[in-house]
Amino acid sequence: MDHGFWMERWQKGQIGFHNSEVNGMLLRHHAQLGAAARVLVPLCGKSLDMGWLAAQGHEVVGIELSRLAADAFFAEHQLQPVVEPLPGATRLKAGNIEILCGDFFAIGRQELGAVTAWYDRAALIALPEAMRGRYVEHVARLLSPAARGLLVTLDYSPPVAQGPPFSVDEAEVRARHARDFTVASLERREVLSAEPRFRERGITAMHEQAYALVRRGTHS
Repeated sequence: MDHGFWMERWQKGQIGFHNSEVNGMLLRHHAQLGAAARVLVPLCGKSLDMGWLAAQGHEVVGIELSRLAADAFFAEHQLQPVVEPLPGATRLKAGNIEILCGDFFAIGRQELGAVTAWYDRAALIALPEAMRGRYVEHVARLLSPAARGLLVTLDYSPPVAQGPPFSVDEAEVRARHARDFTVASLERREVLSAEPRFRERGITAMHEQAYALVRRGTHS
């Protein structure tokens, strides 16, 4: 899975991963992020969750590969961003929301600035198994010590390989985050009944699960 895969999805409007409403887990557990945080949203797309977080008083920083997605976010929220070229990325900023357009793995703390929280609803589960370890390690490098996170995953059975979204169970979440984060499960709920497209793929059980994470005190 490379850059071309995601760029093509946005160009063709194949964005079934985009939710048309704010995520329920975020609505119920956003307090895990703390008050007035600077919140990183990796692989953000044009998520409505960013606008909701900003409305709660947070400063929101998304990272997104597709400029189409970033432009769509600001247009759909009737915002006119200031565009600033950066080495290896482009910053679009309006009010307390900014999106850095570029390769997630090439963006560092210098471009991002200090972040005290992060929110992941569709990033970890968008990546195949071979990329998920690298993703978690890079998130850890971007965060300030003691940063607080809210992670939302899907796990399903049988765990077919044709993602995204990919199935990421609790054992994997804990194993991948053990070195740099504390992890606590917040909520787990059945979601297959509301997702006929997954039943059509032969999936017989699917759950959405939310976790609270805290970055340990030193950078790796």
